Amino acid sequence: METDGEVRRVDRASGGDVTWAEARAIALRASPSAPVEEVPLSTARGCRLAGPLTALVPVPGTDVSAMDGYAVAGEGPWRVLGRVLAGGRAHGEVLKPGCAVEIATGAPVPEGTTSVLPYEAAHPLAPAPPTHDSPTLSGEREGVWVAGVVQEGRHVRRRGEDVGLGEVVLGAGTRVTPAVLGLAAALGHDVLAVHRRLEVAVLVTGDEVIGEGLPEPGRVRDAIGPFLPGLIAWAGARVGPRLTIPDGAAPLRAALMPHPPAGVDRATSVPPGGGAPASLGDGASGSPAERTRPHPGARRPTAPKADAGRAGWDGGAEIVVVCGASSKGPADHLRAVLDDLGAEVLVDGVAVRPGHPQLLARLPCGRLVVGLPGNPFAALAAALTLLVPLLKGERYEYGERMTLAVTPTPTSPTSTTSPSHRNQQPVHAAHQAPRGHRHRNTRLVPVRRSGKGAVPVGHDRPGSLWGAAMADALAVLPPGWDGEPVELLELPD
Repeated sequence: METDGEVRRVDRASGGDVTWAEARAIALRASPSAPVEEVPLSTARGCRLAGPLTALVPVPGTDVSAMDGYAVAGEGPWRVLGRVLAGGRAHGEVLKPGCAVEIATGAPVPEGTTSVLPYEAAHPLAPAPPTHDSPTLSGEREGVWVAGVVQEGRHVRRRGEDVGLGEVVLGAGTRVTPAVLGLAAALGHDVLAVHRRLEVAVLVTGDEVIGEGLPEPGRVRDAIGPFLPGLIAWAGARVGPRLTIPDGAAPLRAALMPHPPAGVDRATSVPPGGGAPASLGDGASGSPAERTRPHPGARRPTAPKADAGRAGWDGGAEIVVVCGASSKGPADHLRAVLDDLGAEVLVDGVAVRPGHPQLLARLPCGRLVVGLPGNPFAALAAALTLLVPLLKGERYEYGERMTLAVTPTPTSPTSTTSPSHRNQQPVHAAHQAPRGHRHRNTRLVPVRRSGKGAVPVGHDRPGSLWGAAMADALAVLPPGWDGEPVELLELPD
């Protein structure tokens, strides 16, 4: 497999293509810096801290009880002078030796407290209290005395014992999890300075693509748009609008421009994962409803709202993913449009199978464009090659290395297909070349981890996600692979 040192060498392995390792390295170097903003705790989850998280208050903020029982001073027995509840009024007097205050967990202990005697260790003394030189204080519960054995200092949480005022508890770059939100709140924070999650807009191209229902001959369901939101969120970014546009240079150019010229109609925005993808109003060849065949049990597509086209993508995403249009066919206009817009092309084709016609470019405004192939598995492979490193940047982690096991037979228990499917379609092992193969392309193979190594699951044709759906990783077989351990690219869960 290519090493980090080798990716610095521009190895055009197949025509103008870059090697797979070089493409990933270019994407990592091109990863944009996420802007810093202050957001309320309610919206900070999933972001990364822009700076260290420090304590605005000590924890605990004062000396408090760690148990339900009695705050006592000195040695017992103790006369009970009053009661203090968490959140209630504190005992206002200094607790003198031989005195106690009934207390709840979390309540502030009076000044002079030496320990807390838990209820289960306390023994009431009755009816007559022993003689004790204790003054009568306001709130004294006359005639109530307790005894017990307690170690000095026990069950009292001192001010700042857990976290001191100004103490740094988490470093910059820490991912904001639910636990981090709770910690921040406990430390007095209402807002957090975070790196805003990068926003990714998705453009689905293709006159043949429909979003719902059963496709007629010549039509296909969009299989890329549904998996991208989960992959984008898994990579730590924010899922932006998803737009469907017809084939053609003009609609694609309009969608990629940060601010459309007057009179240019935008594509209709579709909430990630829901609703039927809409299309531009100036040339779509039929609505999704017109392209589908009604079927009992199939949900009828919903027509896009007319005014939604004016409220589509506002150009705020840092990254735009274009599904399809990245190849060199008659309906693939991405390269020409990028050239027309003055984009800098960073990657134009990768020596990898599947996923060869992938593309990475930077528009003059700084926005990055990732072009994915139209075949679903090829698009997934390309997304793991370019999009995920682009989104993760410094957080990107290289996969573990594992030996590739022998390809299973059609009746292998590692297969998750039904017996009938096994008989009709044996495990396809086109990507497992024999040892010593000299292909110039890196190959990405769906595998499952096992005690014997990474086992190819088959069903790995570029147009099908079947193998990827059964796998938990893609094995990276570099050119010249000869049986050595290979890197495993984790698949989004």
